[in-house]
Amino acid sequence: MRVMGVDPGLTRCGLSVVEGRRGRQVVALDVDVVRTPSDQPAAQRLLAISDAVEHWLDTHQPDVLAIERVFSQLNVTTVMGTAQAGGVIAVAAARRGIDVHFHTPTEVKAAVTGNGAADKAQVTAMVTKILGLQAKPTPADAADALALAICHCWRAPMIARMAAAEALAAQHKRDYLAKVKAAR
Repeated sequence: MRVMGVDPGLTRCGLSVVEGRRGRQVVALDVDVVRTPSDQPAAQRLLAISDAVEHWLDTHQPDVLAIERVFSQLNVTTVMGTAQAGGVIAVAAARRGIDVHFHTPTEVKAAVTGNGAADKAQVTAMVTKILGLQAKPTPADAADALALAICHCWRAPMIARMAAAEALAAQHKRDYLAKVKAAR
């Protein structure tokens, strides 16, 4: 499975592509950070991010996108920019029929470090180790994008099993309600 991990942001947007292999083996294919100047209008910054993401989607043809979910931040301006960047990226993937999954920072940290409260240095160290990289990915947005992709590779089988179980439960409920209605 080829996963594109995205750490959205207006100033720095981390992009990565990894390939999940047998078991928990993950191989990094590409990583970069798209930067936009803070003195540009938000629409122009979003356009630059959109253009870069479209290029990555066309070049790498991922099976799925893993985007960091905006969970909570105290700075409303930062939250808005992050959410807008994530939305632009999700739309680009949806246009191509690529599944998009959102993961919280805590889920990502727990997946790659075993600790949902890990700091950026711990995440970067584990990403470097998991992928067998010669050097730590920098800046932190690059490491975070790789961590998102790794997280999704490792969580995807569970996500698929849960979706199948939920679909089966919904079908059983429909069947049961149909029997109850027919018995009346």
